[in-house]
Amino acid sequence: MAANTGKLLGKTIFITGASRGIGKAIALKAAQDGANIVIAAKTAEPHPKLPGTIYTAAKEVEAAGGKCLPCIVDIRYEDSVVKAVEEAVGKFGGIDILVNNASAISLTSTAQTPMKKYDLMNGINARGTYLCSRVCLPYLKKGNNPHILNLSPPLNLNPLWFKSHVAYTIAKYGMSMCVLGMAEEFKPDGIAVNALWPRTAILTAAMEMLGGGPDVASQCRKVDIISDAAYLMLCKDSRSYTGNFAIDDEVLAEAGVTDMEQYSCVPGSQLLPDFFLDAASAYVEQGKIVQQEPKTAAPPSGGSPAQTFQMIKAMLNKDLVESVNGIFQFQLTGANAGSWYLDLKTGEGAVGEGEAPNGSQCTMTLDSDDFSKMFAGQLNATNAFMSGKLKIKGDMAMAMKLEKLMNKTRAKL
Repeated sequence: MAANTGKLLGKTIFITGASRGIGKAIALKAAQDGANIVIAAKTAEPHPKLPGTIYTAAKEVEAAGGKCLPCIVDIRYEDSVVKAVEEAVGKFGGIDILVNNASAISLTSTAQTPMKKYDLMNGINARGTYLCSRVCLPYLKKGNNPHILNLSPPLNLNPLWFKSHVAYTIAKYGMSMCVLGMAEEFKPDGIAVNALWPRTAILTAAMEMLGGGPDVASQCRKVDIISDAAYLMLCKDSRSYTGNFAIDDEVLAEAGVTDMEQYSCVPGSQLLPDFFLDAASAYVEQGKIVQQEPKTAAPPSGGSPAQTFQMIKAMLNKDLVESVNGIFQFQLTGANAGSWYLDLKTGEGAVGEGEAPNGSQCTMTLDSDDFSKMFAGQLNATNAFMSGKLKIKGDMAMAMKLEKLMNKTRAKL
């Protein structure tokens, strides 16, 4: 892992959304240098499903060697941000680094995204990033090697990244557009503005919740890869390193870190590529990017959709229904075209041909052969979606939960 060098000693770092996950990991890494950390987040009371508050995070920062100021902040509101920044300046004397980490996500189509959800994502992601950057700017101009780091992706205009969740993409790209514009605008002031994005899915409590449970860990890297990459970026000279859209493992490789496998939650496993990177046919294995589907054995004999659904039917039970709590519609094309449903919300569950009697939350359209391969573990669901083989309409988070069921069926198909 990237070793601490002490370069952030005494620096004041304002981090949004740092009560848990990636934001907290970056805070803890900087704290090891003896940095002053401002945790700017909304979570003052424990969340029913997600661990951590600004106060528990502050204790961890101080235990790691840093000083900390926990601030209750909703970055959608200017007065809330101004108050937190003023408190930070009053306590630590200024601000040297801003990390725009706070973000809201809803992987839903236009029809499934009401304006309230659209406004939430854009209010936090794009507007919140702009607002925090603007309010911190006067202090960054006086800062020591000042940086703004946004946790946002490269600006990739491939329609693939817009068609299924255009509202989220607009919001996330708003953060990246701040990098593009502010890097040039603030260059005369010596303020670096960069973006950092992960190559693969990162395991956080939120990811476990969205992904359907702890099983998703085998497809993720640890938050350490992001915090290590962020640390290296924030230690660079702000006048010469700006306007970059960096990928976590590339930052580490450039710094001489060659063992990426150490960041895998389950070493040796195949990892999910993250959104917004053109790796539709790629996967990550043994720490390396491979640009095609892994070789698999021949499809199981007689692996028709009907047989797959019969196998699923035999596995249905109340516990499985409670863990997924969703209804799926499958529109299959190709050799075994047809319509099937999987009800994992009602009673002890049900499968059948035709339309789901109680309606569906998520509709998946794909070739019947790809359907059988996907449930047999011979086609990665995320790669299928990213390459266009699998089309999803409706609740994307619910679609991710289906991976849990696939893991159970693979041993029997």
